[in-house]
Amino acid sequence: MATVFLIIIYLAFISLGLPDSMLGAAWPIIRLDFGAPVDAAGLLSMIVVAGTIISSLASSIVLKRLGTGMVTFISVLVTALALLGFAYSSSVLWIAVLALPLGLGAGSIDTGLNNFVATHYKAHHMSWLHCFWGIGAMLGPILMSRYIAGGESWRMGFLAVSIIQFVLVVVLFFSLPLWKRAGKGSSPQHEVTPEQAEALPSVAPLAGSKVLRIPGVKLAMLTFLFYCGVEATVGLWGSSYLVNAKGVPAATAAGWVSLYYGGITAGRLITGFITFRFSNRTLIRGGLAISLLGAVVLALPLPDIYSMIAFILIGLGSAPIFPCMLHETPARFGQEHSQRIMGYQMALAYTGGAFLPPLLGWVAARSTFMILPAVLIGYIIVMIFSSERINGIMNKRKGKVSV
Repeated sequence: MATVFLIIIYLAFISLGLPDSMLGAAWPIIRLDFGAPVDAAGLLSMIVVAGTIISSLASSIVLKRLGTGMVTFISVLVTALALLGFAYSSSVLWIAVLALPLGLGAGSIDTGLNNFVATHYKAHHMSWLHCFWGIGAMLGPILMSRYIAGGESWRMGFLAVSIIQFVLVVVLFFSLPLWKRAGKGSSPQHEVTPEQAEALPSVAPLAGSKVLRIPGVKLAMLTFLFYCGVEATVGLWGSSYLVNAKGVPAATAAGWVSLYYGGITAGRLITGFITFRFSNRTLIRGGLAISLLGAVVLALPLPDIYSMIAFILIGLGSAPIFPCMLHETPARFGQEHSQRIMGYQMALAYTGGAFLPPLLGWVAARSTFMILPAVLIGYIIVMIFSSERINGIMNKRKGKVSV
């Protein structure tokens, strides 16, 4: 039964990734159908992110009242309905309206499942969970491109993914009893000694403002902000950098950036196995070091092929950082606070992904895309500083947690 339950969780994360990149893949055709400007896609993306941030911040209250299983069921249902609306939208305005519930559905399920897995399962499941998100994120555009290439409307792509989501809704509905049993039956994965427990924040749940005062919480949020800033910046502007700064052909540049996403997905699959030998803290350090190396290689005046290697290194380095930081949340700040802190972390992650890439694009449009590697190096250095400061705080607690 435990295996079946894990499969359901993995399927939920594939469904979470499916719609994430579909709008971008279909936008060149959607905008022509509706006569919309090219940059309208940015506004639609911001609306999705706004919904995701709102639901992430509210996730602690919602999850406490309804439970992870019910929130996952409702979130996937809302997502399925939003995608169905996309398929039958008559204007960009309707897509904009539906973008908000699409984001709202994503935020709660993302935060809820991350905290559930961080609390009840070992670290390798967290890495594999996000690997499955990557699979969904890759399948979405592939499915959309198949319909478009086959002469079908972009609407059929959204309809197909909506149907997949509705199937998952049915599965989640019948699996609701499993969530309660899994929550009660599985043992916490961050057991501590009595001495360590004394050093952790108070066991009693704290209000939001007081949770932010727990040592290291703000540093963790800062790390998430810049991690997603790096991930989204490379994804959005990597091709533009290669074409405009390096003179790489557009088709080649797109292929090299896809290797970056492949590096993240494959890296998380590999990380799941490595967690049996190394701690989350070690994997985060290693990932940051590899990402920094990739950014430095990208900045050096080397032959173009090294830019491809740099993108792969940044992807591989990014792979363990996000899932391992999520899995460390209960150990860093205590299980009683982890759900609320997880929501804050996810909200900052989405904020970084939403605002840092447009900021770089605005600056680069008025200067040069040559600044991309330097900006990435700066972001990663901030992440290293924040992460090591958190490790220092943990080491100062009574009864140190071993590295």
